[in-house]
Amino acid sequence: MDWKNLPGSGNIEDRRGGGGGGIPGGGVAAGGIGAVIIALIAMFFGVDPSSILGGGDSGGSVTQSQPQTQPQSSQSQGQTDSTPADTTGQFVEKILGSTNDVWGKVFQAAGKQYTEPTLVLYSGRTSGGCGTANSAVGPFYCPLDSKVYLDTNFFNEMKSQLGGGGDFAYAYVIAHEIGHHVQNELGISDQAERAQRSAQSEAAANQVSVRLELQADCFAGVWGNKTAQYTKITQTDVQQALSTASAIGDDNLQKQGRGYAVPDSFTHGTAAQRTKWFTTGLKGGDPNQCDTFKGAYSSL
Repeated sequence: MDWKNLPGSGNIEDRRGGGGGGIPGGGVAAGGIGAVIIALIAMFFGVDPSSILGGGDSGGSVTQSQPQTQPQSSQSQGQTDSTPADTTGQFVEKILGSTNDVWGKVFQAAGKQYTEPTLVLYSGRTSGGCGTANSAVGPFYCPLDSKVYLDTNFFNEMKSQLGGGGDFAYAYVIAHEIGHHVQNELGISDQAERAQRSAQSEAAANQVSVRLELQADCFAGVWGNKTAQYTKITQTDVQQALSTASAIGDDNLQKQGRGYAVPDSFTHGTAAQRTKWFTTGLKGGDPNQCDTFKGAYSSL
């Protein structure tokens, strides 16, 4: 994937201070997942880590916490609307720009206005509308300030501890979080939150979360389909993204973390579900095919 041909964004808030290093090796080598970080990886693709409910080693809720009112750390006073000087920052800026281009056109065709999100690059720890972000929780989207938070060391974590990887897999991570922003723009997140609050059991609330996450996977696939107008997406690129989607399936994470899986505690979807919905978006390029809230849960 030649990401340098993608359109830029400028909507980057760089709080890293001295900047970060390059994307390791231009890609990621396959590797095993250490049991110590299984629970953390399970949260890497959530909406808001500060609002995660119980229900096993991988769990996520879309309930929204109240905005933080305390002063932010000095690290949060980063640059906005500028292109980072390092390779990792430039990569993220290009991927974000391409998601803005894709979703801007999709919304325009539907007669809607797309509000571009901001992506916050940080290192170690920072604060935002959904509370404190730190490297342990990985990338996430905060609907309260419409920002994606990404510790740039995450890509190194993918290389050393998460199977699969590569530039397109890295991009999938970002596109998935932007998928949550799209859901927020369309009011889907609010509807899902209300459904969770009225759910009769934790298992039922978790099913809403799974539907939300799988739709974000599908939206990431839509981005992949449409961004091919700027750069060639190879079968190797696709396989790297699919390997990542499979590796972070709730069933795989739970089996590797504790030896068995508890379906009622799933909040992000199985490996098969995540690859299925990412592939649905990637092949069709049609967000209307991403209605994971339609039909029986067993059909996902």
